[in-house]
Formats: sequence, C-alpha cells, structure tokens
Amino acid sequence: MAGRINDDDVKAVRDAVPIDTVVSEYLQLRNAGGGNLKGLCPFHDEKSPSFHVSPAKGLYHCFGCQEGGDTVDFIMKIDHLSFAETIERLAAQAGITLRYEEGGYTPGRQQGERTRLVEAHKVAAQFYAEQLDGAEAEIARKFLAERGFDQAAAQHFGVGYSPAGWDHLTRFLRGRGFTDKELVLSGLSQEGRRGPIDRFRGRLMWPIRDISGEVVGFGARKLREDDNGPKYLNTPETPLYRKSQVLYGIDLAKKEIARTNRAVVVEGYTDVMACHLAGITTAIATCGTSFGEGHIKILRRLLMDNSASEVVFTFDGDAAGQKAALRAFEDDQKFAAQTSIAITPGGMDPCDLRLAEGDGAVAGLVESRTPLFEFALRQVVAKHNLDTTVGRAAALDEAAPIVANIKNSSIQHESAVQLAGMLGILDTQFVVRRVSQLARWARERGRDGQGQGRPAGGANGRPGASDHRAPAAPAEQPIGSRGPALNLRSPAHRVERELLKLALQRPDLVSPAFDAYGADEFTAPPYAVVRRCVEEAGGAMAGASDSEYLTRVRAAAPDDTVRSLITELAVEPLHTRREPDEAYAGVQLVAVRLAAVNQRVTEIRGTLQRLGPHADPQHLSAVQNELWVLQQYGQSLRERGYAAL
Repeated sequence: MAGRINDDDVKAVRDAVPIDTVVSEYLQLRNAGGGNLKGLCPFHDEKSPSFHVSPAKGLYHCFGCQEGGDTVDFIMKIDHLSFAETIERLAAQAGITLRYEEGGYTPGRQQGERTRLVEAHKVAAQFYAEQLDGAEAEIARKFLAERGFDQAAAQHFGVGYSPAGWDHLTRFLRGRGFTDKELVLSGLSQEGRRGPIDRFRGRLMWPIRDISGEVVGFGARKLREDDNGPKYLNTPETPLYRKSQVLYGIDLAKKEIARTNRAVVVEGYTDVMACHLAGITTAIATCGTSFGEGHIKILRRLLMDNSASEVVFTFDGDAAGQKAALRAFEDDQKFAAQTSIAITPGGMDPCDLRLAEGDGAVAGLVESRTPLFEFALRQVVAKHNLDTTVGRAAALDEAAPIVANIKNSSIQHESAVQLAGMLGILDTQFVVRRVSQLARWARERGRDGQGQGRPAGGANGRPGASDHRAPAAPAEQPIGSRGPALNLRSPAHRVERELLKLALQRPDLVSPAFDAYGADEFTAPPYAVVRRCVEEAGGAMAGASDSEYLTRVRAAAPDDTVRSLITELAVEPLHTRREPDEAYAGVQLVAVRLAAVNQRVTEIRGTLQRLGPHADPQHLSAVQNELWVLQQYGQSLRERGYAAL
C-alpha cells in the first residue's frame, strides 16, 4: 500500500502555493472588493461572475453552484485528481520534497494515476524535443524551415520528432520506470503483436498542453510518403486528453487573452506558431476537431464574458472554410464577447500568409476582420434569388432571426437597416420592425424559461454586482437535515450571518465577546452548527492570532454541507462599503444578542400567559423576575450598545 504523505509537508504545500495564483491558471480574476477576487465559475455555466476567491483566507466559493474549498480542493475538483496527486503536483510547483510515512518514499509506486500519466507526457515531450536535433530528423527540420520556423521557434513551442522505429519511446519510458499499462493508457504507446509499440513514429511532434501548462497529448504531422497514416495524428481520448476540451497554444496565450480581451482562433499548429511569431500572441487552435462547447467554456473563463471582448475566427475562403465559419456562428450566442471572422486571402492559412507576405500581413489579417453575424448574413442572403418577391421574402425570413439575435441593440438596429439594403427592400422600417418583433419574442421566451428553472447564480442578486457588498441571499436555503429551510429574509438570520462572517474573516474584531455567545443565540440551525465549529476550533480569540484557525473550523464541520457553508461565509464580502472596524463588529454583536434577548422575552411572556392566575406564587415570581432582568438588559443593549455586552 502507498505511504501517507507527511502532515507537515501537506501543510507546507498548502502554505506555499497562493490560491489566487493557482486559480488564475484556469480563469481570469478581477477585483471584487474587500480584498477578494471574482471570476466566472469553472464548475458551472454562468453569465456573471459568482466565483469568489479570498487570497487572505486561501479559500474559494461559488455563490452560484456552492462549490468551495481551499487550493487543494480546487485542483482536485477541476483536474479530477486524488488528494495525494494534488499535493504531489503542488509540491512539484513549489519545489517541496515530500516525505512519505509507512515505508518511506518510493518514486513511481506512490504517485497517483493521473500524476504518472502527466509525468510520462513530460518525459516524452523532452524525448521528442531532443530527437529533433538528430540526423534522422533532418526531414522534420526541413519541414519547419520551409514554413518559416527556425530552431528558436521550435524550442519555444516544444516541437520535436518521433523516431521512425517501432518502440524507441516505449523502451525509453520503460527505462524511466513506467509500466506498459501506463504507456498504453497514456496514448503514447499502443498494443502491437508482441507488446506495446510507439503510437507516433517518424513524425513531427507538437506537445499539446492544458491551460495550466502540463503536456496532456501530442499532435503529429506526417513527413514521409511511405507513412500510410493520416496527415495529422493526435493522441487518442485518454484520462488526460479530451480533444473537445483542449486548445493548442492556450498555455502561451492565456495571459494575453485575459489582458487584451481578445482571442484569435486558427485552424492548425503551424498557424498558431505563425501568429505568435507575428505578434498575435492570443492565437489558439483546436486539436483535430471543430470549435465547440468545451472550447467556448475555456475562453469564456478567460474573457470574463466582457461585452467588450472579442473572439476572432480565421478560416480559409474556400467552401470548407465558409462551412466552418457558419458552424462557429451557431455558437455565437454562447459568448458575451463579440465574434468576428477574418478570411485569409487566396485560400492561404496564416502560416502560408506569413511566408508569402511577412508578419505584417498576419497582423493585417486579424485587423481586417468583420463581425461573424455579418458574414453569416451574407451567406444566408446569397442562397436566395433577390430578383423575385418570393426570393426576397424567403431571404428575410431566414436572415431576420440572425439580426434579432445580436446582443447590442444599436448594432441590431443598424444591421436591420443594412439587411434591408442587402435585400433591396425599400421599406427599411418594415425590416426594422420585423427584427424588433423577433427579438422581443426571444426575450419573452427567455424570461418564461428562467421563471420555471432559473439556475442558481443567475439574475438573483448574487455575486456579479458591480459593488463589493455581499450578494443577496436566496429566500430559502436547505442545509442538509439539520432543520427547516433557512429563511434568509429574516433580519435576525441576516445579522447572524454577518456576525459569523466576521468571526471567520476578522476574529480580531469580535473576540473575546463572540466566544461568550452560545449556539442557542443563533436562531438559524445551520448557523448554530457553524458557531459550534468555531468553538471546537478554539474560538474567535484563538483565530485572532492563529493562521490555522480557518483550517481547524472547516475540519470541525460534521459534513461537507457545513464545510461548504463555512467556506462560503469565510469568502463572502461583508455588508459594509468601508473597512470593517470594531464599531461595525460591535453593531453585529449587539444585534445578535438583542435578537436572542427579545426572543427569550417573547417566550417568557408566553409562559406567563400559560401559567395564569392560579400558578404557584414562587414559580410565578421567578418567571416574572427573569422577564424583568431580560427587559432591563435589552433596554441597556439598545441604549449603550457594545458597552452593555
């Protein structure tokens, strides 16, 4: 059995890798106020950012889908890793050597499956890159040179060469401790008649990296006429590689895409290289498949669904290119970004264009783009005979919905006028009204659909608002089986939530007073459970000076539901526009205590009413005395505030 990673090493890894640095590898984060960051959640589709990250707390939480946790939880969730695999990956990034208990460290034996496959790809990429310098790879170097790529370009993109023999890489990886099972599972080898053989032989190799920069697959280009395989051969679907969820070049382009709010989608590996070398460092490409849903999700997280952002598709001007452009337009509404198309001249792709006319021509190609909806419009109109009334009517029927789907209302109006001109319809306002009517119907259908099943994190006031105040809570929030649904419209529950947030985020402001509060002072059952977790972690007093405080509170949670709630409260912004101070904390402390006192007063009054005039005098006197004491205390809280606690 594999050894257990030393607890001190696990802690060192958690402390060494900032959560915002890790999360930023997968999505763009922007300031959310109060020291927090926000972005589009990578775990569910949303149109406004509900995913909050607290660098100070080392936690994340999505107020839409309720996913949350620390750095380790994030990597485990997004990359489908085990706990050990995640710690091993983060340790490698931080340069921390892990110690294993119960038998010590045995490389290879104690690493998880995914970690092993990633390591195999890393070693394979190095192997292929080294082979590019050998005599056999002359044909590969010539291929690159003929397309304008020198040795520096090959090194920048990690381009390599796979030897033509049957099992060069397979034998090399075996020598590095990888098993035949791992090699076949990774897609680097395949079963032959006498055991595993190399999948890629005698080909030019491009390493395909995921958004975090890890090699997860390869693209291989045929070089010789006697190679009977396809022109391009990619890694098959594996636990690491899913072609619908990877974009070639995303590791190199992601920061520039997020900075410039633009992505350029090209069709091949050499096109990505040509664009990057020409200064278009936002270029990416799909890997042997059409641009689809999984690719859109990757880009949306980087572009933050900013309406000012743009996705530019480049396609050849031939029939296949036009078909691909129309296919891309089908997904246009899945972006908040503007989508454009740049048609390469003379059927040249960006790589050919750079060879023929230089870097400036590639940059000019991108700048010459036109809106994708305009391209789609012209393609639709071109199918009809506009010389006849019937043809113009049919073209309008097909083209008007395209214009109606344009998000920007001013562009929609201008395009409707443009459509009237394209169709030769003199009554421009007729076309404008037709488009407006279709757009209105689409909006009404959308509202009807949302009313029946609006997804969490939609237009309900949760994160995504422009200010940094806490998101509005839903009307009801079922929490496990620890009580009835939580009605967060209750003022008492809202202030209890705020006090717990302070106890988790700024324990220095509410201690030691908070530690004197009992769980019974929190009328919402889930909040009472969180209060007990704080107590088990040593209380807010301990949290004021202990960096492990939040970790202990989360560890004290009885189940994942409570742990998620604790994470949410630790990340959710406080309901104050200014920096929280002792005065703000005092208001929350007094409000919770006063609510508890008022509730107890109400209960005692009910008791007195039930006792009636024939009650035992001594018992009646004790109850009346308790009522008087509580009423006096409540009055003191109202008048003196924090000083009365």
